[in-house]
Amino acid sequence: MLAKTHLLSRRTFLRGVGVTMALPWLESIPVWGDQEGSVPGSSEAPVRLAILFAGNGFHSKEWWAEPPAPGKQGQDMKLGKVLEPLADFRQKMLFIRGLFNAEALKGNIHSSQTGNLLSGAPLASGGEIRSGTSIDQLLAKHHARQTKVPSLVLGCEPSNPSVHKNYSMLYSSHISWGSPTTPTPLELYPAIAFDRLFKDAASRGDQSVLDAVLSDAKDFRQQISNSDQRKLDEYLESVREVEERIAQAGKKGEIQGWRPTLAKPNIPRPPDGIPQNIAEHMRLMCDILVLAFQTDTTRICTLKLNNDHSSLRFPHLGVDYMIHHLLSHSDTADWLKVNRFFMEQVAYLARRLNGIQEGSRTALDNSMILFCSSMLTGNHDATQLPVVLLGGAGGRIQGGRALDYRGRSDRQMCRLYLSMLDKAGLHLDRFGDATEPLPEA
Repeated sequence: MLAKTHLLSRRTFLRGVGVTMALPWLESIPVWGDQEGSVPGSSEAPVRLAILFAGNGFHSKEWWAEPPAPGKQGQDMKLGKVLEPLADFRQKMLFIRGLFNAEALKGNIHSSQTGNLLSGAPLASGGEIRSGTSIDQLLAKHHARQTKVPSLVLGCEPSNPSVHKNYSMLYSSHISWGSPTTPTPLELYPAIAFDRLFKDAASRGDQSVLDAVLSDAKDFRQQISNSDQRKLDEYLESVREVEERIAQAGKKGEIQGWRPTLAKPNIPRPPDGIPQNIAEHMRLMCDILVLAFQTDTTRICTLKLNNDHSSLRFPHLGVDYMIHHLLSHSDTADWLKVNRFFMEQVAYLARRLNGIQEGSRTALDNSMILFCSSMLTGNHDATQLPVVLLGGAGGRIQGGRALDYRGRSDRQMCRLYLSMLDKAGLHLDRFGDATEPLPEA
């Protein structure tokens, strides 16, 4: 069978279950297409992006971080009470204050401040749906061919389809947008998210790449000249030899180059349904995110812990008398308790990723975890946005810092997104209302 693909290039390939093998140049049949250049391999782990969102902002007096004093290290950063659960990760943390999204200020309500949080795009009002493609989905499309799942979009609270003060509440329910008119489907069920990563996957395990394509190679061999048959045999034999050498090197612990630290899930499939306990739900989604990165099933994940204008309650914290949205309207001790609970989920994710060694770095070092909300406080203050970055993006982000852009004219949130896109390998001249990245980030 003559197997071709126009997704990767216009070359001819041999194929088997889960395997695509390019052919060498042959004189009797054209197997090389007109693609110029190729994507080089890398021995370093890829940069992953995880975006975590919590709605309704935070305690106005306890969301802060101070940079370390001159001569001190990142672990000497001082944190407000909301951020204290992240204290163990101060050296790998970048706190940014003062960034804002100009388009979000036009409606000054939850939906208008959330629907374009990750795009900076103008929003349609009147119950219509129009936003902009979000940063996570831009990266997902850019790297779509590199992983089984281009992106994973998870949530812990159902979408709200109503209209609030002339804006669709779908804006409050979705931060990830595949196109200006299409919010990315939100997966609430841990079991289904798990299945998307692993069910029906073409998993070869330790099967030889060559063995997987032998049937296709046999059919292809009949279409070429005797001279090319000898060339093909030599090529396949060289592949076999390399495979055997790699196998031996792996047994001796000599293999080089990056590989996922897991080839299959190391946790059981979650039970069907949505967990009744919100803490369990959030932890399961964090575990699935880690598993997705660890197996390299996807490199882009968005986790919406709750909606803006959220109706979640927190009986496990002893805070069951009021929903999240109403709690956000005043700086009570219970509101601080709920804030810290959300930060504990971020800390849990960071701890899990930091425990996975990938060469000289950890999975956290090779990731960017952006934690954000669409307003600083529950009184709809979006003149500055709460932003925390954890992880090193493969050595491209320096942690242990706190940046303050308050009072500056160049404080567009989309400038941060341009910086993050650059670090993930997508270089754009413009994104949203930004035309240049944040140099300090």
